[in-house]
Amino acid sequence: MKHFALDYARPAAPPPIVIPYAYDPGRQWNVLPDGRPATSDRALLLATSTTCSTAGSKTHFDD
Repeated sequence: MKHFALDYARPAAPPPIVIPYAYDPGRQWNVLPDGRPATSDRALLLATSTTCSTAGSKTHFDD
């Protein structure tokens, strides 16, 4: 027997993901909106634990 509530229960929508930095192909690193390197923002590193990009996989065959 299925519970009545299971017919109407829906999972909560995940919160939107906002990435506070962008990849700069000219410098080949991630930058903040003001142009500083993303690694210079200690709070960002503590919150995200990384500022990974795809630069290594595009420039080195062994990454």
